[in-house]
Amino acid sequence: MNKKKKLTTASGRPYFENEDSMTAGPRGPILLQDYYLHEKLAHFNRERIPERVVHAKGTGAFGTFKVTHDITQYTKAKLFSKVGNTCRVFVRFSTVGGEKGSADTERDPRGFAVKFYTEDGNWDLVGNNTPVFFIKDPKKFPDFIHTQKRDPKTNLKSPTMMWDFWSLNPESLHQVMILFSDRGTPDGYRFMNGYGSHTFSMINGKNERVWVKFHFKTLQGNKTFNNAEAELLKGKDPDYAQRDLVQAIEAKDFPKWALKIQVMTDEQAKKFRWNPFDITKVWPHGDYPLIEVGIMELNEIPLNYYADVEQSAFAPAHVVDGLGLSPDKLLQGRILAYPDAHRYRLGANYEQIPVNRPVHPVSNYQRDGFMNVEGNGADNPNYFPNSFDNIVTDKNYKEPSMKLDSDIADYYDRNEKDDDHFTQPGDLFRKVMNEKEKANTISNIIGAMSGITGPEKDNIIHRQLSHFYKADKELAMNIAKGLKFNFKP
Repeated sequence: MNKKKKLTTASGRPYFENEDSMTAGPRGPILLQDYYLHEKLAHFNRERIPERVVHAKGTGAFGTFKVTHDITQYTKAKLFSKVGNTCRVFVRFSTVGGEKGSADTERDPRGFAVKFYTEDGNWDLVGNNTPVFFIKDPKKFPDFIHTQKRDPKTNLKSPTMMWDFWSLNPESLHQVMILFSDRGTPDGYRFMNGYGSHTFSMINGKNERVWVKFHFKTLQGNKTFNNAEAELLKGKDPDYAQRDLVQAIEAKDFPKWALKIQVMTDEQAKKFRWNPFDITKVWPHGDYPLIEVGIMELNEIPLNYYADVEQSAFAPAHVVDGLGLSPDKLLQGRILAYPDAHRYRLGANYEQIPVNRPVHPVSNYQRDGFMNVEGNGADNPNYFPNSFDNIVTDKNYKEPSMKLDSDIADYYDRNEKDDDHFTQPGDLFRKVMNEKEKANTISNIIGAMSGITGPEKDNIIHRQLSHFYKADKELAMNIAKGLKFNFKP
């Protein structure tokens, strides 16, 4: 039997009076000096940190990643330096638009964020279960997310807001098509793929750069719910995905994903039909086949949800030597937004929290701030350069330059060929979906668009049907028929 521990205050003082407050007599008022009561209530009042603006509802697990194939021709990252290398990972899955108490089976993209604890620092691959996204410019992100949240007047979710935004932003069509297919309601988290979504880069030992896309392919097989199944589970078990992951890992049925990459050279990027850094587009697998990299396994549920899942913080800015970013505009915006969100939620020293802490100690001149618990640099200098410490910069980690397309800065609403928002969604409907998937997608869209109300209802519906029509005529006309809407292209 474990040795019993004494109950203590946060300062370590053992105490007994944990259930009864100090009063003036058995019926008298409570005395101000009852510090135990103050501490207990004051901490309780502060137990909640701000909810994530997006990805608030989620779950997470620790695991391992193992390199199974040689990709050293593309990257000098130490993790990938030889087949058989392993590192610990932490993965957080989530829904995007829902609040913390929302249902796991809502129709929504799913967050798929992986933290690799590498010997060269943490690498965060922060993506979704879809290879594309609704928008390509970060300036649109706050507006888009507002449409997915609650109406400022009614405090209700609003199909009118959502479809109004999508109909005014045809670049969203590709992601809308995926969202309203059954891929928009995956069977928990174990049976879905994950994607870095953005274009990233890899740099090899010769300082040669290639562009890459990251794919996590579930080894459990893809499984989804149809709309009726998802709706039923929303009421029956709103924590379905959380429960499914925890129970599987506790039963030692460890979920696995194969990490694969697509690679594009600079020359290929220049000749690509679309902007290769446009997150609303995919790279066809026939032209840029998937390359095997390694296997990720999740095998450990955190002992404390709050400590590791709620306080976990991921940022696309966190890459390591041999991995890099790209001119993807939405990615560039996330490089700023994610660490800024964490500093707001968790404080300036959020990377000192154990789940976010790198494997090896950090060496820098950051000091002070809320919750600095790593010694705050002790008596070492807090400036660089200096004559006293032994922190040096290492030229081996210098990143090669990136050639820019232009030396003219302006506010561009699109680049050449970026206004083709319809070819890939149309191909997705015609060539990828089978007849059942097509029918379910059409039914799901009809159900969602039926919620559009207000004086602009007809204009919103017509605009959106026009986008569907440019992607596929059959798709648009079947939706119009289901809505009983007299659509004239």
